[in-house]
Amino acid sequence: MFSGLILHNGRVASIEGDASRGVTLVVEAPEAVADGVALGDSVAVNGACLTVVAFDARTMRFDVVPETVARTGFDRLRAGDRLNVELSLRVGDRIGGHFVYGHVDGTASILAKEPEGQCFRLHVVLPDALAPYIVEKGYVAVDGVSLTVASVDRERFTIALIPETARRTTLGPKGPGERVNLEIDPVARYAQGAAAAYTQQRDSAPTADEVAWAYEI
Repeated sequence: MFSGLILHNGRVASIEGDASRGVTLVVEAPEAVADGVALGDSVAVNGACLTVVAFDARTMRFDVVPETVARTGFDRLRAGDRLNVELSLRVGDRIGGHFVYGHVDGTASILAKEPEGQCFRLHVVLPDALAPYIVEKGYVAVDGVSLTVASVDRERFTIALIPETARRTTLGPKGPGERVNLEIDPVARYAQGAAAAYTQQRDSAPTADEVAWAYEI
């Protein structure tokens, strides 16, 4: 479990493999390692929950299976690319963002990045499959960063970046045409699921005539 507050920067030290076989990703993030990393730990890398299979004083190694590669597009990463790194929450940590599972739902392209106030407004394509879960003033994790949706329409949603977020994360240097990982708010996921289950149950409930007919039998 994560909060979407990015405390550590990382870079791709090396990456091997492809989408069909999976990839081995080595992330250089010495500050994250110093913060306390052990074999088997869960670490969010650009919003994807990965398991540490090896580490040293400067790097962590992850085996990324084809399913995760398909969801995240990690096969497009290249050595030197910047990454958002978040260690999993400890009991007692403050939750300053929102609960993030690290289960990436898909990727989307940045449509535009407009200067606004002290920073930027980012416009991101709204995937059809995620549209029911992304609402104005709701949460969304973008490259693992906990953000509030400023506005949404049929084709896009927007987020207003503050300077601190732009400085600390991949969203600062990324621009139009580049892709980001998206994870919907788990609260929205469960609320939508409950509403769908209720609707299905309501639609399949017997009518008054059917109940009367069954009673007469």
